[in-house]
Amino acid sequence: MLLERLDIMSLFGSSGIRGVIGQDFTPDLAVSISEAVASNNHEIVIGRDTRTTGPMVSQALIAGATSMGANVHDAGMVSTPTLAREATGFDCGIMVTASHNPSQYNGVKLWNPDGSAFDTPQMTEVENRIISRAYEPKSWRHVGTTFILEGALERHVEAIAKALGTASAQVVLDCGCGATFEVSPRALRTLGCRLTTLNCQADGFFPGRTPEPTEDQLQDLKELVLKKGADVGIAHDGDGDRMVAVDDRGRFIDGDRLIALFASSLKVKGVVAPMDASMVLDDLVGKVVRCKVGDVYVAEALKQHSLDFGGEPSGTYIFPKETYCPDGVYAGALLAKMASEQKLSEVVDALPSYPARRTSHQFEARARREVEERLASAAAQLDCDRMLTLDGFRAEYPDGWFLVRLSGTEPKLRVTVEARDRAELERLSKIASEMVGRCLR
Repeated sequence: MLLERLDIMSLFGSSGIRGVIGQDFTPDLAVSISEAVASNNHEIVIGRDTRTTGPMVSQALIAGATSMGANVHDAGMVSTPTLAREATGFDCGIMVTASHNPSQYNGVKLWNPDGSAFDTPQMTEVENRIISRAYEPKSWRHVGTTFILEGALERHVEAIAKALGTASAQVVLDCGCGATFEVSPRALRTLGCRLTTLNCQADGFFPGRTPEPTEDQLQDLKELVLKKGADVGIAHDGDGDRMVAVDDRGRFIDGDRLIALFASSLKVKGVVAPMDASMVLDDLVGKVVRCKVGDVYVAEALKQHSLDFGGEPSGTYIFPKETYCPDGVYAGALLAKMASEQKLSEVVDALPSYPARRTSHQFEARARREVEERLASAAAQLDCDRMLTLDGFRAEYPDGWFLVRLSGTEPKLRVTVEARDRAELERLSKIASEMVGRCLR
């Protein structure tokens, strides 16, 4: 059954392998993945986020890896950036997570020793190994051993403190009941921040809000920032590779503006950003290297162009001097340090600002190929200045642009529109909406 499924579709999306437990992602699939990974990686570190299915998936992965003779070092419940940093001492890392997806999802993401996610050739190799099964489990005499790995959280906090020193901001922190529930509060307190926590308990049902920290999910954070007179509000997704924020006036700071804020503060010479990132970066930074959506592609471009910072509007930021993993915990701590030195609201208001709109449209997963073909046909009929097809279809006009692309993690069409004024935003939004309507009809 697994091989039949793999013959007609790709396992890897833009952020590893994930799906609804019991349907798209099963223990059998987890075993096959870890067998393929362990067939050429002997020392593996594994971690999981707070999802209720995490232990089950971890156990399946451990069984597959040890059957191939690999030793598995289990870090337990940790954030993704914590696990990725730990991969430095091993052949690779496996994180059990579905990141920002709803609680019924789970999956895995694979990490290199430098903290970067497996790149496209590596993912293709693993997938081909799963399909071909060009390996044999070891005999009973040569199966691998499982070890408990301790101290991962402490090492992550120590690295952040060493890099950033101290900060005195008053912070409200919303961990969303996800994997940062312990590491992010500890990191902020270690820096010297005064902290109020929200949803900072591990709960894989995510009762406080969804694992995806969108603006509409952060009303409690906004209100608490204002009530406490805090300098900044910080929110994480389910596994901690993302960070979004609220300024001292209780206003949501979207990912685009946080990229610009970090790039400006760090005084970088160039930035890597995906196709859906704002043109604010072009105005502010100058050199913007565009890549496909997904932190693995940001990391690839950072290495290729030797740049010091990259980020995504979804709330992931990569600081290569620290790690090639998007570290939401480090990003939150860095923002808190910045907030202790100057009012975030003033810094944010000084940035260029253009109206933008992001929407998503669900479709049946089995119709993905048909939707993709319709999208290509609809894009070919557009009358625009320039069409970029690196990832989806980005139609550029004199005073704005829009991008329509298939999500790499869910059966959704994602639409981003940005323009230099509200009237142009509405005009481009209408064109994009009509295009999507034709694709999903």
